[in-house]
Amino acid sequence: MSSSVQQATTLPRVAAVGCGYWGINIARNLARLGALHSICEPNLARAAKVSAEFGVPTQTLDQLLDDGNCDAIALASPAALHSRQVRRALDAGKHVFVEKPLALKLAEGEALAALAQQRARVLMVGHLLHYHPHILKLIELVRNGSLGDVKCIVANRLSPGKLRSEEDVMWSFAPHDISVILAIMGEMPVRVWAEGNSILSENVVDIANIFLDFAGGASARVHVSWISPYKEQKITVVGSKATAVFDDRAGWQDKLLVFDHQIVYRDGRPWSVKAQAERFDIPECEPLREECAHFLNSVRYGTPPRTDSAEAIRVLAVLDAAGRALGKSRPPRPGRQRRVGQATQL
Repeated sequence: MSSSVQQATTLPRVAAVGCGYWGINIARNLARLGALHSICEPNLARAAKVSAEFGVPTQTLDQLLDDGNCDAIALASPAALHSRQVRRALDAGKHVFVEKPLALKLAEGEALAALAQQRARVLMVGHLLHYHPHILKLIELVRNGSLGDVKCIVANRLSPGKLRSEEDVMWSFAPHDISVILAIMGEMPVRVWAEGNSILSENVVDIANIFLDFAGGASARVHVSWISPYKEQKITVVGSKATAVFDDRAGWQDKLLVFDHQIVYRDGRPWSVKAQAERFDIPECEPLREECAHFLNSVRYGTPPRTDSAEAIRVLAVLDAAGRALGKSRPPRPGRQRRVGQATQL
């Protein structure tokens, strides 16, 4: 299961672009894997601190794109900058690992995917849950029929998080869960609709629900909010045989639980017969380290990453459909109103 770096060829040299809240973790893992070439961080005080901590130089984006000793960049800058910076890196011949979302517009993401193919460069998007061993186990359980037919998926991602002004909460929080839902289902939804609330400002959605309908009758809901007073990162998959719950806030051994509850009928009424939760013996690891190592292997051997540009485009297509669904509703009146979208066909 591990994507630890093999030693068949030269290790790629990767510059970490953006060393803020999440970027510093990427830089740390690249350094521990022996692949950190340099860091690029506009906050000079932070840049100096990170440079000293990991023993690598600081560079401007222009400098590292012109540096022939730098093979790739790991991009964790604000989402509004992703499209332009990814394009510049690909044009400079660099491989790219970019945090989600790939872009804030579907057309921009599609153009970047085409450019990466044209330049024959790896373009990998940071959909981190694809490198979480408990999520990989969950997908395996769906594939081998342990849960039966998937009937419904519910994903909640709530946090008193960092507020954004460039993108709404759907684009900031929902990509991880949408990506996992598409992997579980193995297909795109046939219909998407959404509803959202603009609480803090009129033009940015702070709380949203995205609804996905699939051809076989299964459905999914993604609930996201960055103004929740508590954190929740949970995915529940309801199958015809059993229900699986992934809770990323739980302890390692409790992150994935499967409940084989049964429904029986007595006097024509349904009753739930509860069963003990099943746990799985999965070696503990840091998913981000697995993700960074996977990127290094993709660059070294020219193999498509698990979360390649095609996978990113599928996620952007769902987000785009949800956004268009919200756009079909009447515009909010002054007072930060609720927006309820109409269903959008994919």
